[in-house]
Amino acid sequence: MHRQPLLRLLDQYLERNPGDRVRVDHVRHFVRVHADCFERTCLEGHITGSAWIVSADYRHVLLAHHRKLDRWLQLGGHADGETDPAQVALREAREESGLAHFEPWAAESFPLDIDVHVIPARGDEPAHLHHDVRYLLVALPGQPLRVSEESLALRWFERDRVHEVSTEPSLLRMAERADELLTQGRQR
Repeated sequence: MHRQPLLRLLDQYLERNPGDRVRVDHVRHFVRVHADCFERTCLEGHITGSAWIVSADYRHVLLAHHRKLDRWLQLGGHADGETDPAQVALREAREESGLAHFEPWAAESFPLDIDVHVIPARGDEPAHLHHDVRYLLVALPGQPLRVSEESLALRWFERDRVHEVSTEPSLLRMAERADELLTQGRQR
């Protein structure tokens, strides 16, 4: 079954992050119930992948000013049929930043965070949930940024100043988790 690898990953994530049980259980239930969970056509919601991108020196984080949501956010997007959320996060990081070369923080591409958030209704698209699997990526140096159609701007922010740009609890949680890993200099 194409959903089993994600369900195993969620189980492993929960073993390492037991405090995230409510969010992970929500995603696990969603994946079990919806065979089309990797497709946008699943109107209740879908699996997405996001990238928390840090500079090669770990001093900055790349955020996009999202065109539709009008907020500074991590880069990421829809799975569109891809069943590996790490690959989704990497694809979206490349498409939305213009950067081509990244290193995952952990050799095993283990998620940094799991989140479920509401995407408001827009046009013919009803409000729905994004079941977001998030990864920490390190951008290799010397690459120019290119703003995609999905963003109004891209900008490197000092890691310790992200809280000045956003008050989104899930973004701040992701920043905190990344900071813990980067400060300790350990890989999962």
